[in-house]
Amino acid sequence: MAASGVFVVFALLAVAAPFALYYFVRAEHDEREEMDRRDAERAARRDTRDRQ
Repeated sequence: MAASGVFVVFALLAVAAPFALYYFVRAEHDEREEMDRRDAERAARRDTRDRQ
């Protein structure tokens, strides 16, 4: 009986986990900063300059 309860819990987690990951990825996508090409290139150059 306990084994079937553990199986049900793991089955629910296996079904719910992909939906949770999808939700968190979409939430992160909505918070991204959009910029034009010039600003993106400037930010990329700034990132490489900081590493040296």
